[in-house]
Amino acid sequence: MSDPIVEEDEVEASRAPLIQHLTELRSRLIKALVAFVLMFFVCFAGAKIIYNILVWPYVVAVGSPEKAHLVYTHGLEYLFTQIQVAAFGAGFLAFPVIAGQIYKFVAPGLYKNERRAFLPYLVATPVLFAVGASVVYFIAMPLLMRFSVGMQQLATESSPAIEFLPKVSEYLSLIMTLIFAFGVCFQLPVVLTLLARAGIIDSQFLKEKRRYAVVVVFILAAVLTPPDVISQFALAVPTLLLYEASIISVRMVERKRAEAEAARAAAG
Repeated sequence: MSDPIVEEDEVEASRAPLIQHLTELRSRLIKALVAFVLMFFVCFAGAKIIYNILVWPYVVAVGSPEKAHLVYTHGLEYLFTQIQVAAFGAGFLAFPVIAGQIYKFVAPGLYKNERRAFLPYLVATPVLFAVGASVVYFIAMPLLMRFSVGMQQLATESSPAIEFLPKVSEYLSLIMTLIFAFGVCFQLPVVLTLLARAGIIDSQFLKEKRRYAVVVVFILAAVLTPPDVISQFALAVPTLLLYEASIISVRMVERKRAEAEAARAAAG
């Protein structure tokens, strides 16, 4: 069991003048920015490869790469799309460095036990975001593309052909929006567990507010995703499952807190 006096001394020893904090913050920001810029150039060099990977759900929907036609309608559109792809990829690849710099800046102001408690959430955040992105890539986007392709109309004597030809920029915007929306919503267990550790909510509160959570989740799904039922349900259903998982996680936090309080009472 850790000594509160020793922990207090650690925090006191880590205190520094404001100018020193600002200097360290600048150093951390520069390192994070350098990591992002380096990854940006790496991703820009392979932007076409990354974009071809992102187009895979559309390829699956139409059956083969030969049938997956995308268009761009002005000269620099594809270039700007590649820049967006590079920035998107750089954010993913540089995140471990950025998160590490944030943790190194914040950690000296935390107690030792708080640092230990904070680390799992720092790891869980990118993992859950990646899970959300995977749901988009392997489930939501293929379903949405199949639905869109299925809306095509063949030419007849009385009606013209209506063909689905997505623009490269609009396709990228769609999949980036979905990945961001799913990635953010998949942080629900992290956010709710942190609130539970802070004593703001408990498992009973989450159980009682479950019906309201369902309404809020579907509203967020409608706001964060394109206006189609497929992507909205694809986001809402996993988020509700994560809400239930959050209740279990919060209950575990409460159990550990109760055990720690019991051990402290026995020792005192």
